[in-house]
Amino acid sequence: MNSALDPSADSFPTPFPFVLVLLRRMADYHPDLVEGALRELGFSRSVMREANRRWQAMRRSPRRRSAVTHYRSVLGTPETTATRRIGDLTCEALSWPVPLWPDLRFEVLTVPGGGVWNEWLVRSSGAAGPRPRTVEDLTPWSCTVDEVAKAFAPARPMEGSAPTRWRIAFTAPDSKGELHHCVAEFTWGLLQRVDAVRPASPTE
Repeated sequence: MNSALDPSADSFPTPFPFVLVLLRRMADYHPDLVEGALRELGFSRSVMREANRRWQAMRRSPRRRSAVTHYRSVLGTPETTATRRIGDLTCEALSWPVPLWPDLRFEVLTVPGGGVWNEWLVRSSGAAGPRPRTVEDLTPWSCTVDEVAKAFAPARPMEGSAPTRWRIAFTAPDSKGELHHCVAEFTWGLLQRVDAVRPASPTE
């Protein structure tokens, strides 16, 4: 453990490593992967919990600050900033690198006035990214929402169980070529698990 970041000490960092907030929510699915990531980063589970507690307290603070201001205060200056059109909506896309996943970026889409429309992990510009072709290729933490949706189009978005969770439904073959109706679950935009709901006939 990085003792300088022990939450019992006065030296707990501000801003704190935001990747710990991402991992805290992913631990609901894969505590073993999160444990390995914490060892790689040099943090303990108690530091992760404290980082998440501070993040939640910041988001719920009665002081009137825009959501994007919270991200800037923790993540610093964005690596990239760009204007993006999504339907009739004009957003500003801000992105930051993520220490644990060099090929990913944490992206925040903001609307005029500083409100956050979306916040998730995406593949960084220029990174090759995975090319899943079968259900077996969809392993935890391997793909983003966009990558799974494009690989097995048309995918149908579904309601997630929490604000930081997404689900999409799609049809995909297994390694034997048999089709399955599947539902993929994501936390902060990163794949956590895939459930093969039922077999699909070739005529569907």
